[in-house]
Amino acid sequence: MQLTLVVPELVWPEPDDRHALDALHCPGLNTLIARSRLRRRPPQSLEATLGDAFGLAGNVPYAAFRVLGEADAPSASEGCWLCADPVHLRLHQERLILADGGSLGIALEEAREIVAELNRQFADVGRFHVATADRWYLKLAAETDLGHFDVLPLSAVAGRRVGSQLPETPQARGLRQLLNEVQMVLHGQPANERREAAGQPTINSLWLWGAGALPAAHKANFDGVWASLPLARGLGRASGLVVQQPPENAAVLLARAAAGSRQLLLLDGLQEAVQYEDADAYRAGLHELEARWFAPLQKALAGGAISRLQLHASTAYATLAWESGRGEQWQLWRRPRPLAATAQALARGER
Repeated sequence: MQLTLVVPELVWPEPDDRHALDALHCPGLNTLIARSRLRRRPPQSLEATLGDAFGLAGNVPYAAFRVLGEADAPSASEGCWLCADPVHLRLHQERLILADGGSLGIALEEAREIVAELNRQFADVGRFHVATADRWYLKLAAETDLGHFDVLPLSAVAGRRVGSQLPETPQARGLRQLLNEVQMVLHGQPANERREAAGQPTINSLWLWGAGALPAAHKANFDGVWASLPLARGLGRASGLVVQQPPENAAVLLARAAAGSRQLLLLDGLQEAVQYEDADAYRAGLHELEARWFAPLQKALAGGAISRLQLHASTAYATLAWESGRGEQWQLWRRPRPLAATAQALARGER
């Protein structure tokens, strides 16, 4: 079996943060990294990294792919879709900071109430859909050319400072006007008034991103996809692949994946901890990944149960890809080093 393992935010983004990085016990990961060949590219989002893995380039219609990956969502086979995710924008030292819906504790009933009002107000523009409490969509009423829709995915801006929410292009002028009107409607929503009275952050804007129509099916370089993230699942389904939830651990994956197959596994549990600078959650998550995945996968690679392993990580340092085969894992002179030392080397631009 060949395995492509995608782990966003694998390395804590502050190399001098001793609380986050010191005394992390992850010998399996450290050995795997030390005995692999590293390729670095400029930093990019998890979404772009997944697009690369599936051979997609340019203006990838992430929204249509994500709709396709939802458990209970409308058909994405036609029309122009946007992710219209609920967010809270707050002013901090004259700059806007964005909190994504996952951090707002939105109830599904609140989401449906707000989206129903948006559909009443903007029926001529398109139709909003609720997939989950924090994943919303907008299907535009007519085929629309939005040009080069240069908006970062929500994962790239959550917990961070944001600038313009939509591109300053003639094609996006209608969406900019729509967003302004949506923000006014949100301001007067009873659900937001209740949230404010309860001391909860309001849903005061939407993050519109990933615009486009679902392209024709294409062949991906995998036989199966293991992921809970809807975008990854949708990319797999669009390629006609078997898509499954991630198993409990590496042993289950090795038992269920066919010999000689090519599998993609997404483990995205570290992303939220890094986005919201929660060092304790990052350490706990990394230790869990080490026990369930990194240590047994490194042993499986060295023992020949896996013929080749690629580890992809979108990080603040760079977009990283480590690749190794069985023979490289037996190069004992390539000694593992602590993850803190790896972070320091990455910050210096070293391999």
